[in-house]
Amino acid sequence: MVATALLAGSLTGCGASSTTTSSVSISVENCGERLSLDEPPKRVTVLDSASIPTLHRLGVFDRIGARAGLYPAEYYDAELNAALSEVSSLTERVDATGHLQISAETVVATAPDLVLGQSDTVNRRTLATAGIEVIDEPAFCGSLDHDASFADVWSQIRTYGKVFDRAGRAEEYIDELSGQLESLTSDVPNGHADSPTVAVLYPTLGGGSTYAYGRRSMSNPVVEAAGLDNVFSDTADRVFEVTGEELVARDPDFIIALHSDGSPADVRSAVGQIPGIGAVTALREEAVLPLLLGFAEPPTPLAVDGLEKVHTFVSAHNRAEVRR
Repeated sequence: MVATALLAGSLTGCGASSTTTSSVSISVENCGERLSLDEPPKRVTVLDSASIPTLHRLGVFDRIGARAGLYPAEYYDAELNAALSEVSSLTERVDATGHLQISAETVVATAPDLVLGQSDTVNRRTLATAGIEVIDEPAFCGSLDHDASFADVWSQIRTYGKVFDRAGRAEEYIDELSGQLESLTSDVPNGHADSPTVAVLYPTLGGGSTYAYGRRSMSNPVVEAAGLDNVFSDTADRVFEVTGEELVARDPDFIIALHSDGSPADVRSAVGQIPGIGAVTALREEAVLPLLLGFAEPPTPLAVDGLEKVHTFVSAHNRAEVRR
C-alpha cells in the first residue's frame, strides 16, 4: 500500500543527495499558467489532502506550516497521521460537495511562500496581491484536458519534485508506485466485452444532487485497472450531475460511492435515497462500495490504494456470489 511506502520518506526532509541550492530558479507549468520561484519553498500552506503523500515521500513534509480542509485518517499511516496532527489547522469547514470554506485573508495570515490547492475564495487571483504562488491539482482546476490515467499521477509527482528540488526522490517514488500498480493488476483481465460494469457516484448526504464521474476522472482508470467497465466512460466530462433514471438505464453491476465526510452507512443510505435506484443491479446485489474521495480523485498516489480497495471489494463480492 501507499501508506507502507510512505514510511520510507523522511519527515525531516534531510538527505545529502537532495540538498537544495538557493541559486536554483524553478519554473513549472500548472493549471495553464507558468509558476516561477527563486528557490524551493520553505513554508507551505496546504488546502486539501491531495499533496500530502507526495510531500511526505519527497521528504519535505516539514515545510508545511498550516493546513485547511479534511484529512481523513484512512488516507495515511499512523506516523503520517501523527505528523499531521502537529500541523496547525485553519478550518475543517467544507460544503455538502466537499468544497473548502475559507477566506483568502486567513490563508495570507499564515505567511506562506507557496499554497497547495485552491478554492473559490483562495486562488491565484485572490492571492496575487500578496505575492503568494499557488499550485493546484490539474484535475481540480480544469486543466486536465485528456482522459485521466496513472501517468497523470506520475506527472504531478514530478511537478512537486521539481518545485522542491527533489527530482531524484520523485522518480524513486514513481518507480515504487508503478511496481505496486503492476502487482495489483497482474491477474486482472481487462478489455473484455463481458466485464462487470460500475458507476462512480458522489451522492449528496441528506438528499440533493447526485454526481457521476466520466473518463477524465481518475476514478475511470482506477476502476478499469480493477477489471470494471465504467458505464459513464462514454462521457468526457470529469464530473457531472446524473439522475436516478439514467442510473436505472445504465444498470451498473457495482456502484462506488465517493464521499468527503460521513460514515459508510451514511453514504449507502444516500445512494439508496436516489429516486428509482432500487431497480439497479448494484443495489439489489448489495454491491455498493463507499470510498473516500481521495482514493479516486484527483490523480494522486492515493489512487493506487483506491485501486487496491476496489479490487478487494470486487473480489470479495464475486466470491460471495459463487458461494450462493
